[in-house]
Amino acid sequence: MTRGEIDEAWIEEAVRRYRRIESLQAEFDEAVGTVEVTVRSPDGLVEVVVTAAGTIVDVRFLGPLHGRSSREVAGSVQAAVTAAADAARWAREKLHTETFRAYRPLAGA
Repeated sequence: MTRGEIDEAWIEEAVRRYRRIESLQAEFDEAVGTVEVTVRSPDGLVEVVVTAAGTIVDVRFLGPLHGRSSREVAGSVQAAVTAAADAARWAREKLHTETFRAYRPLAGA
């Protein structure tokens, strides 16, 4: 191919790959909103369900609150929410790896 000529095959491949990436991105975006992870506070008092997008969808108290100070309960909630944020990040990274595993950049890029 001489300078200034257009490589039609390369352009077609680039367009095909771009469309595939768009499709994979849409799958990833949907999965991030639907995949849920459940975590508990270290003391087992609080359970939090979070999506991979980081949205908390449920908070449950698994044990009795009577006999616990407000500081203890707040600490359990904070620990569970922090664990939920970490779990959401982990789930997002795992989904991203699984979704885009087969993607390879174009040669020469």
